[in-house]
Amino acid sequence: MLAMIARRYSLPAHSFFLFGPRGTGKTTWLRHALPDARWFDLLRLQTVLDLSRQPESFRQQVEALPAGSWVVIDEVQRLPPLLNEVHALIADHGGRYKFALSGSSARKLKRLDVNLLAGRAINRQFFPFTAAELDYDLSVDDVLRYGLLPQVRTEPTHATDILDAYVTNYIREEIQQESLVRHLTAFVRFLDVVALVNGQAVNVAGVARDAAVARPTVQGYFAALSDTLVGTWLPAWRKRAKIKEVVSPKFYLFDPGVARALGGRQREPLDATERGFLLETWILHELRATLAARDLGGQLHYWRTPSGSEVDFVWTRGVRAVGIEVKAASTWRPAYGHALKNLLDQGALGEAHGVYTGSVELKDGRLRVWPVMRFLRELATGGILG
Repeated sequence: MLAMIARRYSLPAHSFFLFGPRGTGKTTWLRHALPDARWFDLLRLQTVLDLSRQPESFRQQVEALPAGSWVVIDEVQRLPPLLNEVHALIADHGGRYKFALSGSSARKLKRLDVNLLAGRAINRQFFPFTAAELDYDLSVDDVLRYGLLPQVRTEPTHATDILDAYVTNYIREEIQQESLVRHLTAFVRFLDVVALVNGQAVNVAGVARDAAVARPTVQGYFAALSDTLVGTWLPAWRKRAKIKEVVSPKFYLFDPGVARALGGRQREPLDATERGFLLETWILHELRATLAARDLGGQLHYWRTPSGSEVDFVWTRGVRAVGIEVKAASTWRPAYGHALKNLLDQGALGEAHGVYTGSVELKDGRLRVWPVMRFLRELATGGILG
């Protein structure tokens, strides 16, 4: 059923890396986009063992293919030395063969300083479903509660069990098995705290204290979540603002359903205190997915002053800056746009948008205010960041 839902990804013309969290549909999309490719599935232990014992067999199999053939290496981080062979094949044969190299963790590649093909393969990111891919047939509360993992969306009656398994089997256990963490008990305590601080500026010392884990260990745990693409840092924005800003980064988990499951709340109704952070998590996912799918470039930030003025997201590219404020409220209040208007007046922002859970489009001075789904339609078609 996953293959029946069109993803917003175009197949690159050149060899590429495709990184995204586990369970987001990378393999399904690659099989749909490259049905005739020669496939090396490194999730299969026998494949890894065979290639480890006879690494020359990889080259032999590829060179037996006709010109123009695609070769897929799925979960490439499980056998990093294979990238040396890919590099050699590209160096020897130019564009005769094209490679799709997918993975759910860049940590091993970074840690081992392995061959990343010196620019011979471009980078692409993969994400859970977006609203556009699901034709906007979504309930806001349902997304906030269960998220957008493909299996969750295609098997909604089993959403809770799927999220249970995702958190237990992958985030807690498989990350440990990949030698990213040593002590599972301490890591689980850390994850409990991360679920609580999702979408907030991170005080690493405070997280370490609350999780009863040493600060350097907590820094390593955050790095593990970031490198396995389970979470992402949102840095503070400082460009051109005329007053002092908060500079601590925020940390967001990649999916609202996963964020709730990490906190053990997937069986609970949505609470008013969590709705705002979960809506921000969803909007950040949509922003990142749009930037990747449309290859827009630029950087995402947030902005906040010590007095509490805040803008949830600021996208910058060159001299352009777009601010976005997100509110899990059915009524838009003028105070919500105060920080955005100030930045517009200063000339620090060129455009500004508000997003809320109401149903009516509004104009608040220079600020355009959108219901969630209307905003996501505009985002997908280039009306926000185009």
